Amino acid sequence: MNTGLHNTSEIGRLKKVLLHRPGGELENLMPEYLERLLFDDIPYLKEAQKEHDAFAECLRQQGVEVVYLTDLVVNSLTSGEIRADFIRQFLDESSIRDDRLRESLAEYLGKMPDKEMVSAMMAGIRKSQLRQGGAKLGDFLAAAEDDYPFVVDPMPNLYFTRDPFAVIATGVSIHKMHTATRNRETLFGKFIFEHNPEYMHAPRWYDRGETSSLEGGDILILSPEVLAVGISQRTREDSIDTLAESVLTYEKTNFKKILAFNIPKSRSFMHLDTVFTMVDRDKFTVHPNILSSITVFVMELDENRKIAIRQEEGRLEEILKEHLHLDSVTLIPCGQGSEIDAAREQWSDGSNTLAIAPGEVVVYSRNYVTNRSLEEAGIKIHTIPSAELSRGRGGPRCMSMPLWREDP
Repeated sequence: MNTGLHNTSEIGRLKKVLLHRPGGELENLMPEYLERLLFDDIPYLKEAQKEHDAFAECLRQQGVEVVYLTDLVVNSLTSGEIRADFIRQFLDESSIRDDRLRESLAEYLGKMPDKEMVSAMMAGIRKSQLRQGGAKLGDFLAAAEDDYPFVVDPMPNLYFTRDPFAVIATGVSIHKMHTATRNRETLFGKFIFEHNPEYMHAPRWYDRGETSSLEGGDILILSPEVLAVGISQRTREDSIDTLAESVLTYEKTNFKKILAFNIPKSRSFMHLDTVFTMVDRDKFTVHPNILSSITVFVMELDENRKIAIRQEEGRLEEILKEHLHLDSVTLIPCGQGSEIDAAREQWSDGSNTLAIAPGEVVVYSRNYVTNRSLEEAGIKIHTIPSAELSRGRGGPRCMSMPLWREDP
């Protein structure tokens, strides 16, 4: 059965990709609530949208079909019953407990056309908007969480479509995110993969109802047989066990092993794809700090089809050579290995590249030191502007979820 999904590598020619064009959620960022919403800065929306449009156009010029998260969600609302259920679950996940407030929000959202409603959910809902929408809740709203200006928080991280779910082979893992503020994002994936006619038949490797966190930035498909997952600040060991069990025992995939990389648990090493990404069959961008030694747990099925795990320590280069059966591996350090340049360009995701074909990647123009290294290694680069997009701490890979790649 065609599930509308096919992704067996990091580098196979990209044919279809999911993006989210930044919207009103960025204009609902406030300095005093940045930490709560996992942002370090406030991007200027108009410029961020221009940069994102340039990203989408860059992909289209290379023959990639671009689809948008909002449209996929709208196409999932195929009946009045599903739409009502969507609003109900959205209010549940926004922790709206008061009956009067729930009723008012349901009415406020329910009156909107589908696309406007989905955009409003993503942007967050201000108390002032609800009042203007006719809600007779003045005293209650004023008291709700003191001076906090939102009834529903914005979801500013949505333009990083890599994290809430991941396409692996012909299936999908829908994630339980590490933080409550991002976990709401996965509701959109739930409805896409349950109700969108194009994607509703995809096998499910992991589900958002699990108790342990898993995020898409920690999942790299190194080959049709090898999956890498980061044990990181935001992905837990239990989650990887669950993912490995479902992926390795499913008979219609070719995956033979999962490599669980133990990476530092800090914001600068947030996900595995901020530490290294694959740019060609034997070439990878890397953060210089992991060049000395790294611990990896190799997960495979034993003769009884049970998961067996062994621990390996070694240089990243040797681990990749062994498990990908390569004669040699080229590691391209962020910032050409300079401590200062690497720190600066790592901050703006110099190691976070999106491969659109073997040896061909999309990068941020600002990471010019790392970009020069890529070109010197024979990689073709497409640069996109990023003065505002980079303020969210994510690069081209973070901002994209491949739905269909050709096999490498």
